[in-house]
Amino acid sequence: MFPILLLLFIFVPIVEIGLFIQVGGFLGLWPTIALVLVTAFVGASLVRSQGLRTLMTVQQRLQQGEMPAQQILEGVMLAVSGVLLLTPGFMTDALGMLVLLPAPRAAIARYLMSKVVVSNMSGNFQNHHFHGQDPFQQDPFQSHQDKGDTFEGEYERKDGKDDHNKLN
Repeated sequence: MFPILLLLFIFVPIVEIGLFIQVGGFLGLWPTIALVLVTAFVGASLVRSQGLRTLMTVQQRLQQGEMPAQQILEGVMLAVSGVLLLTPGFMTDALGMLVLLPAPRAAIARYLMSKVVVSNMSGNFQNHHFHGQDPFQQDPFQSHQDKGDTFEGEYERKDGKDDHNKLN
């Protein structure tokens, strides 16, 4: 993961600088700066409206008793889109706008959810919960003993009072 982030932090600014030079040579300095500022303001307002719409969808799904996993992921993607749009640059603006559009965002969210669910279920279910054993074949009392929830012992009152209530 670190090498990928390192490459992103090196190559994204280089590409952005190259795009600034190209666009600045074509449009000029002030129109290029104005274009960057306009995309930041328009992007921020679009992220806000899309975020509110996604929040309303999450609330509706929760009221219907459904798990809004895709909408929550889309909300996170909208936050990333907002960061990309506020970052000065044309490539980051293009990526931010791509994530901001509902159809590509939903497709990316479905793709990410399919990757996370499949790898999570196959990895955690067998390795951590049941250690490869059939859960229906396990002794229910043994699982409590393994966790240390049950203690055996004897109780004896030492002061000699209430001898008739002893449990031996």
